[in-house]
Amino acid sequence: MNLKQTYSDLIKTEAKRLGFLACGVSKADFLEEEAPRLEQWLQKGMHGQMGYMENHFDKRLDPRKLVPGAKSVVSLLLNYFPENQQRQDAYKISKYAYGQDYHHVIKGKLRELHHFITTEIGEVGGRAFVDSAPVLDKAWAAKSGLGWIGKHSNLLSKQTGSFYFIAELILDLDLEPDGPTTDHCGQCTACIDACPTQAIVAPYVVDGSRCISYFTIELKEAIPAEFKNQLDDWMFGCDVCQDVCPWNRFATPHNQSEFEPHPDLLNMGKSDWDEITEEVFRTVFKKSAVKRTKFSGLTRNIRFLHNHQNGK
Repeated sequence: MNLKQTYSDLIKTEAKRLGFLACGVSKADFLEEEAPRLEQWLQKGMHGQMGYMENHFDKRLDPRKLVPGAKSVVSLLLNYFPENQQRQDAYKISKYAYGQDYHHVIKGKLRELHHFITTEIGEVGGRAFVDSAPVLDKAWAAKSGLGWIGKHSNLLSKQTGSFYFIAELILDLDLEPDGPTTDHCGQCTACIDACPTQAIVAPYVVDGSRCISYFTIELKEAIPAEFKNQLDDWMFGCDVCQDVCPWNRFATPHNQSEFEPHPDLLNMGKSDWDEITEEVFRTVFKKSAVKRTKFSGLTRNIRFLHNHQNGK
């Protein structure tokens, strides 16, 4: 067996031990197929006010510009599918934000994995990325065979669906790459049909500026009135396209204690959310990604939902 394969296997075994759902490897190269797609998407303004999407265009497409001497991209998946979900009569938050902020949880695991690599293999340079730099996570995960990009533009796997985080280690180490898998969306249009704001404008194309996640997290000003009654009770993020996807029948609950929600989160109904105080916000979302939108942002979203439900 060649050394590149040995190293790849070693890293994958350790990734599993650290609790990652899956691990795949691809060659650190220019993302040829993604370049024109990203350019068109930006030109059409589908990133809305997410100006940062326009920055570092070259780095997004070539990891060697992010990590000098990069040879391999190690992609990792971490399950966040919760065992228990919010009450039916609640304003909803995306399942990924139930527990602690995933950036911190995954960064810790990636540090451990990198430490393992340098201990077992030798001096290996590289950087860890968790949704925190211009890296096209889904493209790399698909390239390394961890799934295919579905019509809702999320990574999908036949074994586990799509409720997981994606992270990378970009390393200056030559590893045996895995090939991509095939697309298994077939004729299904469940996600396109179910999207409350028709943000999936064509198969595999999401207009980010129409997405509920964009309105409730990224947009800093008032949510456009034209979307009243279209937010489907989502106050932070949105899971509709994932919830309706047939492949998510295979999602199984995570066993990551950090992703367990604060008990109050699951017990709060709409009237509790309508009356939320800053103190309750701080308690329930102590280390959560929901803090990104701040108390003011969450209450803006709640007011928008409340007012339109009550005909205001």
